Amino acid sequence: MRPGMYIGSTGSKGLHHILWEIVDNAVDEAANGFATKVRVELHKDGSASVEDNGRGIPVDIHPQLKVSGVEVVFTQLHAGGKFNNKNYSFSGGLHGVGASVANALSEWLTVEVYQKDKVYSMGFESYFDKEKGKVISGAPKTKLECKKVKTGKTGTRVSFLPDERVFGSAEFSAETITKRLKELAFLNRGILFEFINENDESEHGNVTYKFDGGVIDFVSYLNENKTVAHPKPIYFEGKNNVLQLQCSFQYCDSYTENICSYVNNIPTPEGGMHETGLRSAFTKWLNDYARKTKVLKDKDENFAGEDFREGLTLVLSVKMANVQFEGQTKTKLGNPEARTAVESILADCFEEFFRTEKGKTIENILKKAVNARKAREAARRAKEETRKKNSIDNATLVGKLASCTGRDYKRNELFIVEGDSAGGSAKQARDRKFQGILPLRGKPLNVEKKRLDQVLANDEFRSIIAALGTSIGEDFDITSLKYDKVIILADADQDGAHIRAILLTFFYRYMKELITEGHVYIGMPPLYKVSKKDTVLYAYDDNALQECMDKVGKSATLQRYKGLGEMNPQQLWDTTMDPKSRKLMRVTLEDVANAEKMLTILMGDSADLRKAYITEHANFNKDNDKMLDKYGA
Repeated sequence: MRPGMYIGSTGSKGLHHILWEIVDNAVDEAANGFATKVRVELHKDGSASVEDNGRGIPVDIHPQLKVSGVEVVFTQLHAGGKFNNKNYSFSGGLHGVGASVANALSEWLTVEVYQKDKVYSMGFESYFDKEKGKVISGAPKTKLECKKVKTGKTGTRVSFLPDERVFGSAEFSAETITKRLKELAFLNRGILFEFINENDESEHGNVTYKFDGGVIDFVSYLNENKTVAHPKPIYFEGKNNVLQLQCSFQYCDSYTENICSYVNNIPTPEGGMHETGLRSAFTKWLNDYARKTKVLKDKDENFAGEDFREGLTLVLSVKMANVQFEGQTKTKLGNPEARTAVESILADCFEEFFRTEKGKTIENILKKAVNARKAREAARRAKEETRKKNSIDNATLVGKLASCTGRDYKRNELFIVEGDSAGGSAKQARDRKFQGILPLRGKPLNVEKKRLDQVLANDEFRSIIAALGTSIGEDFDITSLKYDKVIILADADQDGAHIRAILLTFFYRYMKELITEGHVYIGMPPLYKVSKKDTVLYAYDDNALQECMDKVGKSATLQRYKGLGEMNPQQLWDTTMDPKSRKLMRVTLEDVANAEKMLTILMGDSADLRKAYITEHANFNKDNDKMLDKYGA
């Protein structure tokens, strides 16, 4: 009745969530040493299967519930191995309700358990009970059946068809699944992950991942298109009575840090206590070594933590029991004991590293820190200078920002609009009680290639920083945010896409919390206006255009909007700014590693990488050309 409580949404994200819950169970078997292979399959009927070669779900009769362990796992909440430490020392899954929720939200689900010379099977189904007048979810079709078959294999295979009454037309994405399986393969070294897509008969339909280097290979993968400062990633590992830790890092020539952290294989893009412990350990031990080697003299101040993290690519994977998640998306580790546990393990790792390292790796790290400190001091002077000129913290931005009159930040919105023309229309269209408008008069810098002091010298970014009121980088303070929604509103063309990419890169690098806390949005102006006599319809994409044209017919007038400036204020309000009728796309951060790869490709130095990506993924509006030909517009 309330699936969102367990899987977040009933769209594509929620659909994949129930798959991840079943995959997590298989990965737990492997990560705890009981399996070596996990296989995911997509079938032509829309169903999915997950199989591992572990011990198999328990088939014995539960002493209290008097039914098989298989039935308990798939029909009872909180019945899995995640709620005690007898089966696993740690486990994935955000809520520990995976198997039963996946069953409840499927039209049917079947389980096969292989135990040497026996195969146990059981089926479940969801159906509408006419007598009770409600849907019965995940009900057993039969009791657990056993067949003696000499397969010689062990493990569990779960197949299920998501219920369209819950998920509508949502479909599994092969791209989403392969990205997650690759990530899991990095985090669980030596385990084989297979993906079979029956809907794709090409070579891309079958993919396998196995990384014997684990997180070391992960760091190399993240840095494969960057210039690195030392040839091989550094690797630390250790454990204590709180957690197990694996950490690998490598420096490259970028100006920002890239830390990807995980807890029990779950991404933690909002960080948490394990990251706090990591940063503290890095700062303390590298400062101590800098003093020991006289890079820092007695009179010198310590390096700041950010000095050691400039250009750092790092993967941190911890595994622990009794995990507590916090934050906007429940992906921030809240266990306070994790901080001291990580600090303690890394202290031993750094001490051993400093004692045994014979090359120039540490020397290069400290040289990079010296340069980073110089840049940080230049950025600090730039901030002080701009504050003196009243152009960051107290700027009035006369002629630029049209602020709103309301003081309730939870209702206020800031539209960052491309160009003066669109900005003028937006200022006339807005509701000034809660909507502010900031027109950009030029294309901002690509911050991926610039240091912080260069970013602060850019007029457009200074205007954005002043309008939001949060400051930037290490000084960023989300409690000072003046607008709950920050909406990027650009034309639906190449320049508009470029401006969106530049602004998102800026927010990600210097105001990441805006994204992780859900404050950044993309405005969705319509692409087409379809009119016939008194009927006016707006289409936001080519599929919607098809529907509009079918409704109105061939004699309709079709207008393709080339820019926001072509709309009059009333049209802009009706289609793009009115909360009752507009469409907004919220920007979220779910996969830090993939976000970093995309930034390197789209915003980095290599034009060849961008060209290859665009050639593979761009849609050059062939369908739109057919549409125009069809309707003669």
